[in-house]
Amino acid sequence: MAETKRDYYEVLGVEKSADDAAIKKAYRVLAKKYHPDMNPGDAEAEKKFKEASEAYAVLSDPDKRRQYDQFGHAAFEGGAGGGGFGGFDFNSADFSDIFGDIFGDFFGGGRSRRASNGPMKGANIRTSVRVTFEEAVFGVEKEIELTLKDECPKCHGTGAKPGTNPETCPKCGGKGQVVFTSQSFFGTVRNVQTCPDCNGSGKVVKEKCPDCNGNGYIASKKKIQVKIPAGINNGQSVRIRDKGEPGLNGGPRGDLLVEVIVSRHPIFQRDDYNIYSTVPVSFAVAALGGEIVVDTVDGKVIYEVKAGTQTETKVRLKGKGVPKLMNDSVRGDHYVTLVVETPEKLSQEAKDLLKKFDELTGDSLHAAEKVDAEKDKKKKFWK
Repeated sequence: MAETKRDYYEVLGVEKSADDAAIKKAYRVLAKKYHPDMNPGDAEAEKKFKEASEAYAVLSDPDKRRQYDQFGHAAFEGGAGGGGFGGFDFNSADFSDIFGDIFGDFFGGGRSRRASNGPMKGANIRTSVRVTFEEAVFGVEKEIELTLKDECPKCHGTGAKPGTNPETCPKCGGKGQVVFTSQSFFGTVRNVQTCPDCNGSGKVVKEKCPDCNGNGYIASKKKIQVKIPAGINNGQSVRIRDKGEPGLNGGPRGDLLVEVIVSRHPIFQRDDYNIYSTVPVSFAVAALGGEIVVDTVDGKVIYEVKAGTQTETKVRLKGKGVPKLMNDSVRGDHYVTLVVETPEKLSQEAKDLLKKFDELTGDSLHAAEKVDAEKDKKKKFWK
């Protein structure tokens, strides 16, 4: 029994009223997800890929879509001999636009998004710098050292030996791109890729500059000052313009992205722009009330504890948190958890005084004895 085909609109996950752009977008997502090259040996993925491709081949063609909307799958049964999925002829469909992008994503090539050999911005460089908790809160300036490329002074960035010039690339004819075709069960697919010989520049160097070996640039170590803004958090980056890789064909330099790594603090923890810490409180202060010293990023502050404060009580120190990254005049808060400490060692005099205190506040030390005495009293009554 033949397998029932799913509705083409359902396969692509679009409404019947979807326009061409929506249909193409939906197919592009499915094609990348289920392409056999991304799922080697997965028969189910290959099946879904073919199913999506068949649906796109019909719905992307105005005439075929009109026939399908009127007659459904019956419009193509038995009429198209020759290769295809379920009797459909894929060679009549145009997949070049879709697969130019998809194959480019898979293999690092694909059609170039820029002019063939026009100016292109240089790549960004990434590095990191470590700062303390307090430095991240209030900001700091750090000096980092890294290797940067600069234009070769001898060849002025051409890479060619003085007295010579780069020549037009024979492989791409100076276009910076090459065209290649590949065969698939859809037929012949035409793709455009950056020229591998000139890397898209359209020029090749026959006689290399002896100073830069034809690269056009000379690398050297440099020290750069990085201003870390107040309020920056762990993992965030500072961008320094025009300190990345040199551009191609006269394009601007890339940027330097400095990731900030914030060291752990022994007392403070951060959540967004708020700071959290725990402060021990003696039993006497918790019971009677009194002043305690609290460490903050601004230094030590005095806090008045209320009489009868229980352990795990949380208090807020307004405006003692982290400055806002884009507005350091506004700060978060510092939340302090008060933990009542139980003394581990007591002198005999302290023990006697504590027992006297207990007698005056409920006699909790003899609570169990009182319960046992009450039980004995009840037993004697019922005998």
